[in-house]
Amino acid sequence: MGEITNVMEYQAIAKQKLPKMAYDYYASGAEDEWTLKENREAFSRILFRPRILIDVSKIDMTTSVLGFKISMPIMVAPTAMQKMAHPDGEYATARAASAAGTIMTLSSWATSSVEEVASTGPGIRFFQLYVHKDRKVVEQLVRRAERAGFKAIALTVDTPRLGRREADIKNRFVLPPHLTLKNFEGLDLGKMDQANDSGLASYVAGQIDRTLSWKDVKWLQSITSMPILVKGVVTAEDARLAVHSGAAGIIVSNHGARQLDYVPATISALEEVVKAAQGRIPVYLDGGVRRGTDVFKALALGAAGIFVGRPVVFALAAEGEAGVRNVLRMLRDEFELTMALSGCTTLADINRSHVLTEGDRLRPTPRL
Repeated sequence: MGEITNVMEYQAIAKQKLPKMAYDYYASGAEDEWTLKENREAFSRILFRPRILIDVSKIDMTTSVLGFKISMPIMVAPTAMQKMAHPDGEYATARAASAAGTIMTLSSWATSSVEEVASTGPGIRFFQLYVHKDRKVVEQLVRRAERAGFKAIALTVDTPRLGRREADIKNRFVLPPHLTLKNFEGLDLGKMDQANDSGLASYVAGQIDRTLSWKDVKWLQSITSMPILVKGVVTAEDARLAVHSGAAGIIVSNHGARQLDYVPATISALEEVVKAAQGRIPVYLDGGVRRGTDVFKALALGAAGIFVGRPVVFALAAEGEAGVRNVLRMLRDEFELTMALSGCTTLADINRSHVLTEGDRLRPTPRL
């Protein structure tokens, strides 16, 4: 293996190392996987308008998210079942994110519990939540996350049912028997059908509440003091409702293209959501980020920061904690270089005039 020069190279290594069922679970999208490809390709259609002859000898990438200061606007997205990728799983990801001075979001379907992740040491951590039919289970999860020092809830709202991921159907995906969804161990889950061969994992997936609505965002606010980010918004209409519901922020996400196929790439939906939010709450982007240039493009279109998912899991599979550290370092270095070459020394300098989207190119050029 030669030197890894960009985060995308980890995917091929992960494919060699992982059992097919695990690799396909992480890599695949819904149905035709059009959105999966588009999440990446839409970034490639956005061009730069760099400014020159600006002193870029000092560059500051620091920012704050919900009042928490971080070293860069690049955070770790929630990805389930990380111990399928590497025995250290979420422990490694938590340590790597903390070392990079950034936020890790723990999946509620993690193979390590909130308490175990908290035990890895200091770090700013958010907890991703699915709302289950049994609200007592939700309350138990939220209270445990809060006790373990987690700072915010990323409420996933695009999953009333799981999307159709055909690779998982073909592989008859089940969580390997030596692993479990640790956050659900020891919870009062009511009656559980133990007869099912994948036990807890399939039970938990079947418990997602299809009646979830905006009133439940209010309910969640009544049981926790943690701020709530609404994850899974791709339209202006829902952005306005998220603001109205009292959400602390929005994560523009299509669930890594794993839910509804033929929704726009998140980078394509971003500007519509940002405009609808009108600066009242921050908007973050999740999905398709593989380069520092992608981070810059998202910020230029109004994102306050980005979350990265699959590259973290593939690097974890390839090299454990060192791989995750390397992914965060490479994205950081590429982003810093993009800022310098675009003539930006702080995140506040990055604005809409630095990029040219397809829509811009279709409009007549204004006389300057």
